[in-house]
Amino acid sequence: MTGNRVIASIALALALSACGGRVVPLAPGHTPVAQPGRQPVRQPARPAPRPGAGAGAQPIASGRAFDGRIQPASPLPAAPVVANAGATTAATAGITAGPALASLPITEAQAEAARQAFVTSCPGLMRRTDASGLTHGSDWQAACTAAASVPRGGARAFFASYFEAVQVGDGKAFATGYYEPEIAASRERRTGYSVPIYARPDDLIDVDLGKFSDALKGKKIRGRVDGSNLVPYYDRAAIEGGALDGRAPVLAWGADEAAVFFLQIQGSGRLRLPDGSVMRVGYDTQNGRDYTGIGALMKARGLLQPGQTSMQGIVAWLREHPAEGRAIMQENKSFVFFRELNTPPVGAMGYVVNGGVSAAADVKYVPLGAPVFLSMDRQDASGLWVAQDTGGAIKGANRFDTYWGGGAVAEATAGGMAARGTAFLLLPIGTVARLQPDRYTPYGSGSDAPAQP
Repeated sequence: MTGNRVIASIALALALSACGGRVVPLAPGHTPVAQPGRQPVRQPARPAPRPGAGAGAQPIASGRAFDGRIQPASPLPAAPVVANAGATTAATAGITAGPALASLPITEAQAEAARQAFVTSCPGLMRRTDASGLTHGSDWQAACTAAASVPRGGARAFFASYFEAVQVGDGKAFATGYYEPEIAASRERRTGYSVPIYARPDDLIDVDLGKFSDALKGKKIRGRVDGSNLVPYYDRAAIEGGALDGRAPVLAWGADEAAVFFLQIQGSGRLRLPDGSVMRVGYDTQNGRDYTGIGALMKARGLLQPGQTSMQGIVAWLREHPAEGRAIMQENKSFVFFRELNTPPVGAMGYVVNGGVSAAADVKYVPLGAPVFLSMDRQDASGLWVAQDTGGAIKGANRFDTYWGGGAVAEATAGGMAARGTAFLLLPIGTVARLQPDRYTPYGSGSDAPAQP
């Protein structure tokens, strides 16, 4: 999740090799920096949560039934288009008109949950510069105004009245999952609690390269000053070897090395303290080093047997082989620093994310705050989501990371999530006509002509 930050079967192995850290809040108009893993990008102060999005907010009921078991589903077909291999945004990938929203299998409960999340996201959606190239903030005004006063039972009708579905590029979607983990920790170092959970180091420097050259606009690096030179910041091995002694506050001490490692991958979580109370932490920043997914490494080296590639299998192996496990974890040079939270997890927009409703996406292909309909080969992943988050490895068109909340069922669902199917982005009605007045392929026409921006 986010504040300022980076970073679960095939799913978690992919979340480990392709998905890391969570939620990355960005300043309005800024383009996110690709960060390894689900680790977030540090950014300026996030917008104040809207009513209902703070520490005392009631969670949104998602209307999405999930119990950790896989329930197959048949995804809708994507319209055939010729992919633009050089696309870097949704506008250059091209959009194709999707099916009528009224025809999509969206329940009223699911639509209502998405409507609430959309209302929360509206201020940021209208304020941010849309890096996808598809919309302007003002395009969302009518839908945002209407969303705030939808009568009971009218959520499905609201979406059908104010949105049209579009396919971005070839529409072929892949979705993984993330969740809010809970691990044992202590605010003070004591017997059984020896793994530091660090806050941002005093000597970690963020550099906006765009301030030095227009050619580097949007690019950022992190490092530290060594004499008169800016050098890469300490990697995971150096940090675990004591490089941060006296340089970074310790928020808490974890009881398990592997659990703290996975806390960094998720990007936020709950620390269960010895007295039973809970301390919430969220991503603050990252050391600037590249993320390496250890699940992929372990699988390639034959360390994981069939059935062990879930998060639970990986953690079990790491605990059974502490020395080898520590060395493998250190091959991921990326390291996440946290800050204490006084709210539930927040996403890249700075708003609280909700299990079964919020998802992470690439802002170059999905306007952050926009609704998305996923038609996947898993029933639990299918339906309406709202893109309220980003992830360092969630890159490209039709790549999503679904958020499942906290608890054992959320952990099992997210840890085994690897769904494939078709994605339809919901945009304000009239967007297709504005972008492609004479050149788009109607959904279901069977044309194989490329959709062009």
